[in-house]
Amino acid sequence: MDATKERARVVIKRLKVRYRKDMHTSLEHSNPWELLVATILSAQAQDRQVNKITKKLFRRYGKISDYCALTPSNLYPYVKSIGLYKQKTKSIINAAKLIKKNFGLKVPNSMEDLITLPGVGRKTANVVLSNAFGINTGIAIDTHCITVSNRLGFVRTRDPEKIETRLMKLFQKDEWGSINHLFIALGRDVCTARAKYCERCVLNDVCPSSNVRP
Repeated sequence: MDATKERARVVIKRLKVRYRKDMHTSLEHSNPWELLVATILSAQAQDRQVNKITKKLFRRYGKISDYCALTPSNLYPYVKSIGLYKQKTKSIINAAKLIKKNFGLKVPNSMEDLITLPGVGRKTANVVLSNAFGINTGIAIDTHCITVSNRLGFVRTRDPEKIETRLMKLFQKDEWGSINHLFIALGRDVCTARAKYCERCVLNDVCPSSNVRP
């Protein structure tokens, strides 16, 4: 086992111990459609903000078929407090219509099908597949994953697809669904984009970016 893969093994083991309670999406949902909507809304927004919106939204519109009959103006009152809400609203309504047309009102459970939906890229698809269906076909890469992956020396790029490809080679497939959650937890706790608090980090002795030295 090369040094980087050994470090990856240590990283996942320690993060699982430290952030076990965070090994799930913080986006509140009760079915795959709700998770898809929440994930689309979460782009460039905080999960807690999305949860406030969806709590009211899902109470009013609970089924995919409900959204098929809506116009953007019907959703604006619920989502207008979030960034890019007009584009996200269009994506959600059009995604519902495509799911009705092509998938019998059931959220598809494959990467190939999910990315045909408006507003759905690999990141969103990976979130839905892992958290709603327990299927790991890739790793969801968000800003926390970008920051943490670079600081840990796993990559030297900010390109999400390149980062995903590299992490998929470093970690076992049964770990792919956990990587995003664990890196987010680490990023929110001690490895933020603006500052790093290495003295409190469980990886400070194996991370090449650590400012803590034995």
